[in-house]
Amino acid sequence: MRAYISADIEGVAGVVAPTQCQAGHADHEKARILMTREVNAVIEGLLEGGATDIVVNDSHGPMINLLPDLLHPAADLILGKPKPMNMAAGLTADHDLFCMIGHHSRARGGGVLSHTTNGFAFHEVRINGLACGEPAIYGAYAAELGVPVGLISGDDRTEAENAPLFPGARFAVVKHALGERAARQLSVARAHDLLRRQAAEAARGAGHLTVRRPEGPFRAEFVAVRAALADQFAVLPPAVRVDPVTVAFDCATMAEVVGWMTALSAMSFAVR
Repeated sequence: MRAYISADIEGVAGVVAPTQCQAGHADHEKARILMTREVNAVIEGLLEGGATDIVVNDSHGPMINLLPDLLHPAADLILGKPKPMNMAAGLTADHDLFCMIGHHSRARGGGVLSHTTNGFAFHEVRINGLACGEPAIYGAYAAELGVPVGLISGDDRTEAENAPLFPGARFAVVKHALGERAARQLSVARAHDLLRRQAAEAARGAGHLTVRRPEGPFRAEFVAVRAALADQFAVLPPAVRVDPVTVAFDCATMAEVVGWMTALSAMSFAVR
């Protein structure tokens, strides 16, 4: 059984502040250890549940957060960016399970450190009118490949937002949001135990999960944080200017949605 892990950092137990997510900051050095240890707990659970091949994709920021020398030796690791399909790089149709660990709620979702892909660039991302976060977008891309979402971890807002989208998935809620930068959290030991148990159950049940393949076409609308960013995004020939802060792209597949979102996120650095 082949399992894939997309690892983010904002949804990790013990992480509540932007400095913990910023490479080069002392707080980040501690947070990346917490991130790596949570991923290890999931790997242990997946192995317990029958996984024989596991790949982990570092999916936060510069995507060099996970510590290779501390990562469980049973898993392969994808590091760095840019890379194809970004937070789902290396996911293929022959994977049996897609896990999103340390994830968070969407922009304006009310959870801890909530955003969608790039908090500087996007005020909101909508797919066919539905405001979506990263789990919704990448989970839909996985479904397009025929790979079911088996496990999502993060705060309680992340579960509430994504449970209706992935009814067969398991959730590991390691903290409860008290605001954008505050949470009541499980102890690290209890969080790891929960992640391990949920991952094991997800692996055991992978063969029984139903994949709801998304039906295109898709209208992807990107609401920029400010008009100057939308001005930048609108220079792309396929872009449709919806209003002063919103551009839209008509996409045949979720892979195209991810591609445009990744491109716009990268373009936003030119307007800083």
